[in-house]
Amino acid sequence: MGFRVLSLNLELETQNSKLQGHQLSKIQFAIIGCGRIAQRHAEHISTMAHLAAVCDVKRQRADELAAKYKCRAYGSIDELLSSEPSVNVVSICTPNGLHAEHTIKALRAGKHVLCEKPMALRTADCRRMMAEEERSGRKLFVVKQNRFNPPIVALKKAVDDGRLGRIINVQLNCFWNRTDAYYKESDWKGTLDLDGGTLYTQFSHFIDLLIWMVGDIGTVHVLTGNFFHQSTIDFEDTGVIALEFTNGALGTINYTVNSYKKNMEGSITLFGDKGTVKIGGQYLNALEYQSIEGYEITNVEQSAPANDYGFYQGSMSNHDKVYQNVLDVLTHDQPIATSGLEGLRTVELIERIYAQANIGPKA
Repeated sequence: MGFRVLSLNLELETQNSKLQGHQLSKIQFAIIGCGRIAQRHAEHISTMAHLAAVCDVKRQRADELAAKYKCRAYGSIDELLSSEPSVNVVSICTPNGLHAEHTIKALRAGKHVLCEKPMALRTADCRRMMAEEERSGRKLFVVKQNRFNPPIVALKKAVDDGRLGRIINVQLNCFWNRTDAYYKESDWKGTLDLDGGTLYTQFSHFIDLLIWMVGDIGTVHVLTGNFFHQSTIDFEDTGVIALEFTNGALGTINYTVNSYKKNMEGSITLFGDKGTVKIGGQYLNALEYQSIEGYEITNVEQSAPANDYGFYQGSMSNHDKVYQNVLDVLTHDQPIATSGLEGLRTVELIERIYAQANIGPKA
């Protein structure tokens, strides 16, 4: 056992040395899952590092992505992991319900992992992922690209600097549009086991920001309904949630995928005893209101466009910043932007909400 641990440590030191040395100019990545979001990952990997391989059980998808980026294609994660010893990082872009299984396999194969949101559909699975990260000595990154939205960055700094004073109230609005066609185009969206629910697939980024800005949540009161998608999804399309944070602040989450014809708003408003700020737009991309004692948020950078999937849009496209963080961590020992523990906190809250509403995947 001692020899195995010593060997693992030596292996890690060797890999880290190579990553930080001049001999390795580009870190090698692989992508598991070649659906829509994988296109965004491949684009940034190809410009910032090296995309060595891709994989999808629908082999044609893998072949098409591999042809576009001149890399190798595989039909299973096991085949890829056993055939690509030089890959340093695996990006998990599979359906939500497979994130835990695929992350754990990649970590056990000695790879660092970048896992798309949500980290998993159960806190128990998140903990298994974190335990494997600890055992393997590799790193687990979770995609939460909305943390890099310029107005969000500015608001987070104002909160951390105490500019808003004591936060007493928070309002999170998530008003998007997802038609039946959106769910029918996929064999996993809208299912409990692989999708998990609207808060997991559409709005886990927003939940993450709520916790990141204000803190942990104590009491929750939940109302949900499925008004317009009874024939296409196994869960809610609308919800209203009242919250009490452990620091005493109160808040609400009001969300739906029934905004008529198009996305309307993704916003967070913080009310403090020294200031009020609202970040809005369709996907938390605009500083819409501020009134702060003796302070003004200025010079906010232009926001990146949303992820555009043709007939619908997602969150802001900041995956380049996510990948820059991965590279900074692996080559310059910088802190991880969103760790497994932070990914777990989001899943834990959503799991609590769904347990009270009696929806969502069962343990």
